[in-house]
Amino acid sequence: MTGTKRILICDLVGLAFNALGQPDPSEVKAHIEARGGLFHPGLWRAQAPLAADRLHFFYAPDLARAEDFISVAGQGQYDAVIAAATTVPEACHFAEGGVRMGTGTGNMQSASWGGPNGLGGTAPLMNTPGFNARATAHMVMKALFHFLPSLPLGLLHERVLAGRFDTARHLRDFPTHGLAGRRMAIAGFGNIGRTVARLARAFGMEPVIYSRPHHRAKIEAEGFRFARSIEAAAEGADVVSLHVGLGQRAADGRFENAGMLDGGTFAVMNPGATVINFDRGECVNEAALEAALASGQVAQVAIDADIFVDEKTGGVSGPLAPYVALARRFPGRVLLLPHAAADTDHPSRVAAAKQAVDQIIAAMTTRTVHNLKGDLPAGYVSGGAVLPPELQA
Repeated sequence: MTGTKRILICDLVGLAFNALGQPDPSEVKAHIEARGGLFHPGLWRAQAPLAADRLHFFYAPDLARAEDFISVAGQGQYDAVIAAATTVPEACHFAEGGVRMGTGTGNMQSASWGGPNGLGGTAPLMNTPGFNARATAHMVMKALFHFLPSLPLGLLHERVLAGRFDTARHLRDFPTHGLAGRRMAIAGFGNIGRTVARLARAFGMEPVIYSRPHHRAKIEAEGFRFARSIEAAAEGADVVSLHVGLGQRAADGRFENAGMLDGGTFAVMNPGATVINFDRGECVNEAALEAALASGQVAQVAIDADIFVDEKTGGVSGPLAPYVALARRFPGRVLLLPHAAADTDHPSRVAAAKQAVDQIIAAMTTRTVHNLKGDLPAGYVSGGAVLPPELQA
């Protein structure tokens, strides 16, 4: 046995409400107990006795601020951590590793595994790729349908109710252009990008995929067009959707995919294009996007990214914050979501949390690491990737 271990769960592991109107963690609690672990609501208290030689999972999903996180986990109080959107500070150490529920690990900043890329640490950094792929892809299509086809459903509904619409006389005033035949540039062919491409094709669209060269064979095997650059994919595109992540971080602190959609990319799209960024807010050059919206080169944009509000000052921060002014300048053309596309699907969150628990147990009991992000620390063995069933094809 591994001895007595403490694991912090710092994000919700159930989004559906229970009888008390609170997010319900009971499915994950039952899974932990079935695996021989113990589930504790709330934080660990040093004076509280713990059963020996057991894995203790402490559920504290309200650690939104870095200072709060550091105050309860900054002295090595926990051996491992499971997180989703909460930022795990660099100063908090977890000797047995961490798992991010989802794919991107930009919020997993602990020095224990070498920061968000998992490079050079002494503990493993893991993720649970694919569980939110379907939910995110569906939300990408929902955002697309928000803008296209451009039939104003709400307006027509209100005019019908008000007795101000006659089909024979007024319907001709609302010409639309459907999705079939439109070109959709998709950046990235991971679990999400691949699912979006399949959905787009189902609606008769023409997906063009920009991804790393080693993905070309897989892309073309599925019958999609491969592009060597984001500009090549975006040329003549009616819709552009990003699914690449921020990529590696350079010595100057800049991520390789920051600002990848810029003025040059916007210029080669079809006039009046739609941009969807349900990836990372930083992947778009904000000044270039503002200019493209002003000129009409980009007709509308949907952004899904983190945003935080300071409870004391009311100030907002995070990658979505710069787009708030843009939405006010171009009302009805800029749709903002607070990183909700992937994180509001209850079954996905529960499934990802269960796998995160399994991965922590495997790392602690057999030193086997599944879905490793970055370097494999000494003393561990790789167990390879684990994907949800729908993505294993």
